[in-house]
Amino acid sequence: MTQNTEPNSGRRRIWSRYYSTFIDVPAGPDWRERTRAAMGAVGGIALTGLLCAIMVGSGLSHPLLVAPMGASAVLLFAVPASPLAQPWAIIGGNTICALVGITILHIAPVTWLAAPLAVGGAIIAMSLMRCLHPPGGAVALATALGGAGGASALYSFAFTHVGLNSLLLVIVGLLFHRYSGHSYPHRVPAAPSSHATADVVPLDRVGVDAADVDEAVAAYGEVLDVSTQDLHALFKDAELRASGRRHGDLTAGDIMSRDIISINGAAGVSEAAALLYERGLLSLPVIDSAGRVEGVITPLDLGREGALAHHIASDPLLAGPSTPVAALIRPLSEGQRHEILVVDEALRLRGMVTQTDLIAALAAAA
Repeated sequence: MTQNTEPNSGRRRIWSRYYSTFIDVPAGPDWRERTRAAMGAVGGIALTGLLCAIMVGSGLSHPLLVAPMGASAVLLFAVPASPLAQPWAIIGGNTICALVGITILHIAPVTWLAAPLAVGGAIIAMSLMRCLHPPGGAVALATALGGAGGASALYSFAFTHVGLNSLLLVIVGLLFHRYSGHSYPHRVPAAPSSHATADVVPLDRVGVDAADVDEAVAAYGEVLDVSTQDLHALFKDAELRASGRRHGDLTAGDIMSRDIISINGAAGVSEAAALLYERGLLSLPVIDSAGRVEGVITPLDLGREGALAHHIASDPLLAGPSTPVAALIRPLSEGQRHEILVVDEALRLRGMVTQTDLIAALAAAA
């Protein structure tokens, strides 16, 4: 009996893997975010239609909405980070494709010929204009087929209907994503150089860099629905996570200095300066009478206006004793701060991790 069931089980696994390629569940946001995207699309389409009705009227020759706007809304609200969902892709792609469809309609008024030429021409035009947008193919097809009661045969249709729909939809999307906290138009914030120089941050000087990602994408040979900047950011984050896995259970509490020289926030600035210079310190934590952290003073902070230590203190980077060492790598390598103060739940100072401590810990782990 066992010999008969094992081949069947193997075949089921093979078919399961085969069919899973058709129903792939991509990694992405949770249902709360998906519901928010759906509500954004509802508002986007409703407001776009309403504004178009006010601006150009409605009717067979003046449709409120061009049907492919539904597909544009899916991209705009559900995957706002996609290069295919950026403002120029939506506005430029849809409008240019409408112009292509209208041109094909005039050149080849036969449906069976106009339809494929419009879609193919739309792909070429969008690629040349760097505004690839999948719904644009539907726009080109619809105009080439002479929809909207014949209005799509007029070149003005590309601007007064398709272009206007696209513009209004993008404006609603901009407002929606600003309210919801998304970055739109999508951009990957570059880590600034701490000294305003041309050098990239230390983490970007080793491992995978932007040029490696560009070359890998070019060699891959497929169009990916993600920018190389996003891929680079994902790879760097994955490197840090892999580093955390390699370093196991090592925490901030394991590598921190415990005998910390600090100063009360009510002390004078002159006393803070004396401590820094006499003890050769780069960082001086500022605490209140209960031992809670109020800030940190560095030699650069001594030039600030103020009579008391807490007046000139900078905002510190904080971590808990159980914070993984890997989580300290990025903040301490970006050059903004040279130390992380380790505090308990009540923000009382328990220790400090400096760049030197981190280097020593990573070297020992290696």
